[in-house]
Amino acid sequence: MGKCPDCSAWDSLEESQFDKSAKDDPHRGSGWIEVKGNEPGGNNTPVATSITEIMTNSTPMKRLPTGITEFDRVLGGDEKSKGLVPGSVVLVGGEPGIGKSTLLLQAAGAWASPINIKATKSDWTSKVLYISSEESAEQVQLRATRLGVSQADSLFVLADTNLARILDQARKIKPDVCVIDSIQMIYKADLEASPGSVTQLRRCCSELVYFAKATGIAIVLVGHVTKEGTLAGPRMLEHMVDAVLYFEGDRYHSARIVRGVKNRFGTTLELGIFEMTGQGLQQLPGGMSLAAIQSGSEHRPGAIACPAMHGSRCVLVELQALTATGFVGSAKRKSSGLDSNRLSMLIAVLEQHGGLRLADRDVFCSAVGGLKIVEPASDLALALAIAGAHYKRSLAPTTIAIGEVGLGGELRPATQLEQRLRESARLGYTHAFVPDAGSSKLPKIKGMEMIPIRNVSQAIERLM
Repeated sequence: MGKCPDCSAWDSLEESQFDKSAKDDPHRGSGWIEVKGNEPGGNNTPVATSITEIMTNSTPMKRLPTGITEFDRVLGGDEKSKGLVPGSVVLVGGEPGIGKSTLLLQAAGAWASPINIKATKSDWTSKVLYISSEESAEQVQLRATRLGVSQADSLFVLADTNLARILDQARKIKPDVCVIDSIQMIYKADLEASPGSVTQLRRCCSELVYFAKATGIAIVLVGHVTKEGTLAGPRMLEHMVDAVLYFEGDRYHSARIVRGVKNRFGTTLELGIFEMTGQGLQQLPGGMSLAAIQSGSEHRPGAIACPAMHGSRCVLVELQALTATGFVGSAKRKSSGLDSNRLSMLIAVLEQHGGLRLADRDVFCSAVGGLKIVEPASDLALALAIAGAHYKRSLAPTTIAIGEVGLGGELRPATQLEQRLRESARLGYTHAFVPDAGSSKLPKIKGMEMIPIRNVSQAIERLM
């Protein structure tokens, strides 16, 4: 209409959009939860309570295990109870195609299936609401059939992107766990910003955090990452949620790693190891060894295995090095999965105390399998890999190296040495280069021969 029927003005009409859910308050429920905010005298008005009284009146919090041991390990807990904390918000991030949706759909099916955690249905009656904002319900069902979780009666699927409608369904179903895949597509109708913008992300995430704390529902969010590999939303989401998990790995290889970078209810040192197969993600509870022992008796210069500690587990990882002709003053020092500053320090120690001439050599180092090795206990293995690549010498494939290298070229003992050696012996390694702390202080491991090393120059002599 060009003319207004009320005031008879021309070209005065403006277009406006109306959404019934735009004014809905996600904090207010219909028959399940009613939050009074800060109104004086409200039934749910927060009041200050003594911490001793909280400990006396509260019941022990029971976690929600998935039965996927590697995933529960990263979520945290003790030996009696591991898994998701009720009322917590967990953010899972990773590159496109890495398997985030596969992991969480398997976890959702495990939460909803008592068979997977060796419990009866009367003992375990958790409900799971899986929100798919990027796929239809039929597409989710096809993937669930492939993963073998389509028979979970307590798993509900909702394909929607409107936050008000999602929370309304959550109030009706009353799930124990709510999985949202992904948060970047969820929007709140009363905001003019498009889904995925900082405004929408901040508002939607804050509403979901409030909803989780008020209802006790555990919420798992899937977040997109930027091209630099960090979670999108200028680290804003990481500050709001209780736990942040990164799903890492190379999409062209089968190995996958779940790593915790923030966890208010557990440690951030643990990692879960999986293998991507046609039927989904398979656990590798025995650990992952991508070391030279898999090559049989073949000797490879510039490669040596190192037992690295990640939380309570030991992972055997192969460190590789390559030296090439460079130019004095502009030699390259590149690393993948290793600390570049630590690499530069080790190269200086090898030149000063090991007799290597690397000023005109490009040095490239990497940790096989996508693992990130940052602990000082890997210094000796990395130094031997660089020296082996430079001299074209190698150690036996069944040899490992453990130890921290000081600026004076000396070796210092590594923590949890016995656990590293036992895990290495279990995987078939027979010789270990360890810092010389006296024969009486070295652990006795069956099938493992200790080679005590005092400094870098002595280690290079054994290499030669």
